[in-house]
Amino acid sequence: MKEAHPKKHRPGLPAPTDVHDDFQFLKLPREDPKITEVPVRIQSWEEIYGHYDKTTAAAQSGRCLDCGNPYCEWKCPVHNYIPAWLRLVEEGRLFEAAELCHETNTLPEICGRICPQDRLCEGACTLNDGFGAVTIGAVEKYIFDEAFRQGWRPKLSDDLRPTGKRVAVVGAGPAGLGCADVLARHGVKPVVFDRYREIGGLLTFGIPPFKLEKKIVRLRRRLLEDLGVEFVLQTEIGRDLSFASLRRDFDAVFLGMGVYTYMRGGFPGEDLEGVYESLPYLIGNINRVEGYPSGEFPYIDLRGRKVLVLGGGDTAMDCVRTAVRRGASEVSCLYRRDRANMPGSMREVRNAEAEGVQFIWNRQPLEILGTRQAHAVRVVRTRLGEADTRARLQPEIVAGSEEVLEGDAVIIAFGFRPSPSAWLAESGISKDTWGRVLAPEEGAYPLQTTRTGVFAGGDMVRGADLVVSAVYDGRRAAQGILGYLGV
Repeated sequence: MKEAHPKKHRPGLPAPTDVHDDFQFLKLPREDPKITEVPVRIQSWEEIYGHYDKTTAAAQSGRCLDCGNPYCEWKCPVHNYIPAWLRLVEEGRLFEAAELCHETNTLPEICGRICPQDRLCEGACTLNDGFGAVTIGAVEKYIFDEAFRQGWRPKLSDDLRPTGKRVAVVGAGPAGLGCADVLARHGVKPVVFDRYREIGGLLTFGIPPFKLEKKIVRLRRRLLEDLGVEFVLQTEIGRDLSFASLRRDFDAVFLGMGVYTYMRGGFPGEDLEGVYESLPYLIGNINRVEGYPSGEFPYIDLRGRKVLVLGGGDTAMDCVRTAVRRGASEVSCLYRRDRANMPGSMREVRNAEAEGVQFIWNRQPLEILGTRQAHAVRVVRTRLGEADTRARLQPEIVAGSEEVLEGDAVIIAFGFRPSPSAWLAESGISKDTWGRVLAPEEGAYPLQTTRTGVFAGGDMVRGADLVVSAVYDGRRAAQGILGYLGV
């Protein structure tokens, strides 16, 4: 039975034109895009998820209940208008859906691929309780990919006039790109500086191609350039250009340099041969896949090695899945909590397990063993105790449970912390005790630092966090900059 669905819509968004079946979620189960079979995908660096066709995208979008209080939007860090663009896809209004996606998100084609939707929008979906959440991430990916294929391009408003203002954006990662996008759409000229040869930061040089093919990032670069964003690459602030010159030559500055210093475990053996940091391992691999010069990150060959990865986040998942594709003889992931309390995406855990990775839960490393070359990790079993101030259950050591796990290559993936440049302090930009730049969201100009006219966002303010959170910060800081400039 078809029933009229009282669709809410934002001002300026055309009203729905079709009658929606409120009970489609009962008639049609969740259907994810096809995934490449394991024997094929572990021999390739291509993305493993396929694409919806028009019919499937519309049908899966139609499962949305369009809740009166859409939890998916609240859980999304950029607060995408998810039910609205799902409805547009259901009705075949693809270009309108693409425009609406870009109202809140600079990188929908990337977030649709790499966001942990199971912990964000889809995890909050009303249908997640027994019916299967709406495939929000897959539809978001479909919207951009298919609209672009059909000729849609993001464009500036026809009545936009240049303001004559110029803003320096330091860092071409998600935060910097989000900031530059919003500034360009308001007539402000963004000039983005980055030390790497391509934009994207860890989108390009950290996340493996089987999750995000690099042509997708390069495409976004072309689209931003078409909007008037200028990129000055292979240029490091503090080395090739001074921060003082940016303050002199630009009306405002945004800092979005991310975090790149890996966190050590503080136990013996971390300096042995055969022990590697996660980020150099991933960057070296991507340089090899993409044909980039290795530079400071040479390729680390683990073919035939027995690899132990320490850590439980998405970076650890990237490492284990990369090691499988590089021919490691055996790959294990050691994490000090259990499966249910792992910080990484469960989708990535399932993919890793399917590809042959062994997970060893409730193990805390005590020492990496070896005289010169690592050959094992001494661990102790843990159980989960009381929650901390962030509501995370804390691991407690089980007395008398030590054991030794053999492995001749160890990758440490405990996460990252800020590594602020010396010029930050010299420029009057304050940090907290963890090295994070202080840039409060509250106030007249959101995300302004302690230096007037200098704004910051992303991981260097939050600490290591999600790509979509960095995009939000960049876009929010751009609003602060526009207010500061009086635009």
